Amino acid sequence: MGVNNGIDKNMRISREEDITAVNEAKPDYCGFIINFPKSHRNVTVERVRQLRTGLRPEIIPVGVIVDQPVEKAAMLLNEGVVDVIQLHGQEDETYIRQLRKLLKCRDRSIWKAFKIRSRKDLESAMASSVDAVVLDNGYGTGETFDWSIIEDAGKMMEGRKVFLAGGMTPENIEEAIHRLDVCGIDISSGVETDKKKDRNKILTAVQAAGRAGGNKQ
Repeated sequence: MGVNNGIDKNMRISREEDITAVNEAKPDYCGFIINFPKSHRNVTVERVRQLRTGLRPEIIPVGVIVDQPVEKAAMLLNEGVVDVIQLHGQEDETYIRQLRKLLKCRDRSIWKAFKIRSRKDLESAMASSVDAVVLDNGYGTGETFDWSIIEDAGKMMEGRKVFLAGGMTPENIEEAIHRLDVCGIDISSGVETDKKKDRNKILTAVQAAGRAGGNKQ
């Protein structure tokens, strides 16, 4: 549905019932962790194709990948499996340039997640040529990092998107949006119960982001 009240919402799913909940909540993006068996949210490319057919057309599918060959990343975008690739590994600027050269559709986007522990980490993220950065704890612990490091991140990006991830929950989304210069929230474990997406938490999270974004404008 594009931007809702000024704040983009992105969450990662893997089941048909997750699609139903996401369609009801209407976040801006819906993420799929592709071919990363270490994650309990892992799905295959074919599974993403199946799940996407049930997704509302205005919700943009995002493929989250970790150190995949650049040709596989390009395939996901060129074949329309997803509209956005979110890089979550050690992909560098050479990888990003190669990926752009392989793209057949220029309306596809490349995002990258960065582990933030210091101001230097933030500066490295801001120097990236990707279309959007995801500022993350980086350890998959479901814990936040020191937000004071990134309070001016949005200004540093000069119009490109900045997403906040790592330890996001329905309870802290509004505080994060009010305090930080970010355009979006990336949330996953914060809307889960027993490692499965929780419909009520999804709805609450999207509503919280919408309220905070509207109040911030």
